[in-house]
Amino acid sequence: MLSALARHLPSALCRYRLVTPGTLLTWHRRLVRWKWRQTAVGPGRPPLPEETVVLIQRLARENPTWGYVRIEGELRRLGHRVAAATIRRVLRRSGLPPAPQRASQQTWRSFLRSQAHTLLACDFMHVETVFLKRLYVFFVMEIATRRVHVLGVTAHPTGAWVTQLARNLLMDLGGRAGCFRFLIRDRDSKFATACDAVFAGNGTAVIPAPPQSPRSNAFAERWIRTVRTECTDRLLITGERHLRTVLNQYAEHYDAGRAHRSLGLRAPDDDPNVIPLPAAMVRRRQVLGGLLNEYHTTSPRLPHHPRETPSSAAGSEY
Repeated sequence: MLSALARHLPSALCRYRLVTPGTLLTWHRRLVRWKWRQTAVGPGRPPLPEETVVLIQRLARENPTWGYVRIEGELRRLGHRVAAATIRRVLRRSGLPPAPQRASQQTWRSFLRSQAHTLLACDFMHVETVFLKRLYVFFVMEIATRRVHVLGVTAHPTGAWVTQLARNLLMDLGGRAGCFRFLIRDRDSKFATACDAVFAGNGTAVIPAPPQSPRSNAFAERWIRTVRTECTDRLLITGERHLRTVLNQYAEHYDAGRAHRSLGLRAPDDDPNVIPLPAAMVRRRQVLGGLLNEYHTTSPRLPHHPRETPSSAAGSEY
């Protein structure tokens, strides 16, 4: 095309040709090479998909005792065929050491989380009555489920009183008492040797917290703050019987009607396998005279049948 168009150019411009015949031939040879050139493939195997790399890192972090071959087997069960040598290279680039070193780098958070189902925590809290009389409350918390047991209220706590409450706790736990291996408590003098012997007879070792270290018993200390903020600081307590009634109702609300962030915004008594469905009707249940509220979903009320009595058709109201 360039040769044909060049014939129609003025003679003055023909002296200054755009290209030479050699240039046209060079262009043609280059086009032929581009047509038949194959895509060059780099040496070695293709790189792993990013999703597989992330999965390898996740398995290594969540399972510190798994070696390269163990991770390879788990990946095969998930539909990924990756060699152990490739897994080693991926973990090395990610800064993750081999299995023995990863297992030795366990954090306190992961350790306590794995041991939570075997831990109990106990402590005392005090409440001032309206008559300026101090009452002491002894409670125990199950760390894994955050379930609280308010064991007793008294104005004069003694070692014998605490020992008897420890026996009552083990009787209430029944068959679950053998699941708890450790009890965390402070160094209060009210914890007598007989109290520790009661738990030792159940196979539960007593771990005294270091002096002046409330964070060592953080779960119990946090419950004291919660019950004071939500309950006792908003009421005037008249005596032991009144405080015992209030705390029993609050403990029931705490176990069955209060969401916990550590439990995925569920209550300790909620079934984790049950997903509640939204309902059109939401009922409120007042606790402690309206100081606390609990909300429950109910199914719509069916129309009244002529043969039904009014009481059976109405149901329960909060």
